[in-house]
Amino acid sequence: MPQQHAIEALAAQVSRNDPGCPVLGATLAMPGSLSGTCDNDSLIYPMFMAEGWFTGTELPRRLTEAGAPHARIMRPFGTDPALPGLILAKASQAAAAEGWQSQDTTLLLTAHGSGRSQASFDITNRLAAGIAPRFARVVTAFVEQPPFIADAARDLGRAVSLPLFALQADHVLNDLPMALDEAGFTGPRLPPIGLAPEVPVLIAKAIREAG
Repeated sequence: MPQQHAIEALAAQVSRNDPGCPVLGATLAMPGSLSGTCDNDSLIYPMFMAEGWFTGTELPRRLTEAGAPHARIMRPFGTDPALPGLILAKASQAAAAEGWQSQDTTLLLTAHGSGRSQASFDITNRLAAGIAPRFARVVTAFVEQPPFIADAARDLGRAVSLPLFALQADHVLNDLPMALDEAGFTGPRLPPIGLAPEVPVLIAKAIREAG
């Protein structure tokens, strides 16, 4: 399963950055992965962008089923205090590669969104508000709720697209490029922020501090 392989590869990268404990990777989509990696003494780092239904309800339920109801769940990747700085750096680098100044560039932040939870919407807009002063403007758009990407990405002019996704799954591989194409978006399209090479260092630091 591609996502299981991806999370295992990420776990190996985190392990190389001195997290203070062994690091294993498991996905909710892979049957048996939690029971094979977790127990009640485990520290769980959710590779999710928001604190929502998955981290607050489904993950605890799955851990209970896996025999680890007392495993400690950390705050997810999307809430890391270093994330705004990383987003700013990646978007600014992409703009500079085009010969643009950040202050003259629009940043398009795309995220999952949801029809049943505002968690993704809220954290995306909080991140946008925090870095907005460094760009001409920051536009937010979503796969599963308005403003939809195909609408928000139209007529942005000089713009960089950065996906607020933890991993490169179907939405990033299929839905996002289709929506950008539909909108006629011609600016740089960055990989999801969770694939940035700085991320394993951020995760290792968070685990050390929580341990």
